[in-house]
Amino acid sequence: MDSNSEIVASLRHNLKRIIQLYEAQKEDNKSLREQNETLNRQIARLKSQQNELETSSNSMQLTQAFITASGGSSHDAKLKVNRIVREIDKCIALLNK
Repeated sequence: MDSNSEIVASLRHNLKRIIQLYEAQKEDNKSLREQNETLNRQIARLKSQQNELETSSNSMQLTQAFITASGGSSHDAKLKVNRIVREIDKCIALLNK
């Protein structure tokens, strides 16, 4: 009978250990999912920032091209670029309707 009780005790011990390992893995999985969500949000934010920087860079390049081409002041060129951008935005808005 002692061997049966030893087997049962061993099984209980092993079962408790398996449950502990399961709970630890469950917590690790939860932590990794949260980290993944955080990184995905960060990626989206950085992509948005990259798009904004590219737009800004394109605008500055266009302004510089106007300045060079017109031989005028940078202020006048910026005003022209802003006017053109507003006209383009209006056209896009009309196309979206």
